[in-house]
Amino acid sequence: AQLAESGGGLVPAGESLRLSCVGSGLTFRHYTMGWFRQAPGREREFVAAINWSGSIIYYGDFVKGRFTVSRDNDKNTVYLRIDSLNPDDTAVYYCAADLAAINWDIRPYRPSYWGQGTQVTVSS
Repeated sequence: AQLAESGGGLVPAGESLRLSCVGSGLTFRHYTMGWFRQAPGREREFVAAINWSGSIIYYGDFVKGRFTVSRDNDKNTVYLRIDSLNPDDTAVYYCAADLAAINWDIRPYRPSYWGQGTQVTVSS
């Protein structure tokens, strides 16, 4: 299986961004999909997860409403929208997939598949 993120880049503070992750080589609609991020010098942290149907969605404690995860199973794609970007959002954002819909926010993080990540840099 492969997960390919896109949509990162250099963005001014206050703007919004939508990241995409396309899955291949797996039955996408069977998988819970999630997002993590890792800032320089910091541990990887859980951002969001969405189950196969979108009926179960949860976010990391830091999210505070600025992040929205969604998915389109017809396109084998999961999205992460980030609003009101600030420099603290600068990180590599990783997509992940697992058949389990729970414990995504519990370390150690163990999704079955990871993407390579996409860099998001927020300028002040």
